[in-house]
Amino acid sequence: MKQRLHKILASAGVASRRKAEQLIAEGRVQVNGETAKVGDFSDPDTDDIVADGNQVSAEQKRYLLLNKPTGYVTTVTDPHGRPTVMDLVDVRERVYPIGRLDTDTEGLLLLTNDGNFSQRMAHPRFEIEKTYRAELRSSLSPEGEMLLVRGIRLEDGPTAPAQLRVVSKRRRRVDITIHEGRNRIVRRMFASVGSPVTRLRRISFGTLNLDDVPKGRWRELQGKEVDALLKLAAEMVRPKRRQRPTGSVGERGGGGNRASGTRRRATSGARRS
Repeated sequence: MKQRLHKILASAGVASRRKAEQLIAEGRVQVNGETAKVGDFSDPDTDDIVADGNQVSAEQKRYLLLNKPTGYVTTVTDPHGRPTVMDLVDVRERVYPIGRLDTDTEGLLLLTNDGNFSQRMAHPRFEIEKTYRAELRSSLSPEGEMLLVRGIRLEDGPTAPAQLRVVSKRRRRVDITIHEGRNRIVRRMFASVGSPVTRLRRISFGTLNLDDVPKGRWRELQGKEVDALLKLAAEMVRPKRRQRPTGSVGERGGGGNRASGTRRRATSGARRS
């Protein structure tokens, strides 16, 4: 399938998209023996692509599940020199995290080099559910639980209704399932009902569970697991609402329809009287 050449180079691990465009602009990339231009399309399965004299092949798609520890930033690189989740993953391909977990949040994080898969897992339109286990400084009150289940208003807008399961008798350990991905939303939700979070761990993502993956380690997803997630995304996406046309029939259709509409209204009025 044809796609932008700079995306192919980035997916193959040659360079980032921006640097790949620079390589193309400098005339250092050839497709089927011809010097490529910025904006060109190519098919990595059928075209002969060469960058700086090296053959470029379509990169194997990778889908990784990482049990992220606290203290790691969910980015590929960090300008402040902090440890990133990429320090925990040793693969040849240029994978990147799907979404993000805060530095002080641990648990299930997906990484991939498949842009189509990443978009379906991360975009709010697909409403993939994530479950977090929250340990709270103070017990969650029944009133607070009810507010979270119904949805509450935060400073950046209302939250969608959450699913909750209290897993400790003292009501200080709670599993919460949401599909939103706003910044620190779980912590802000619990804080707003008077039960601040002291520890937060993502334990499931869609059809995946953390299971027994040790902290700081990762495993490869099986093909059936990837398929199950894509199927879930297809089922969860909401169809767009059709907009109702504005104005009356007469306004849309011209003078003849206006007259027709007038006659219908007059007839209707006669019947009502």
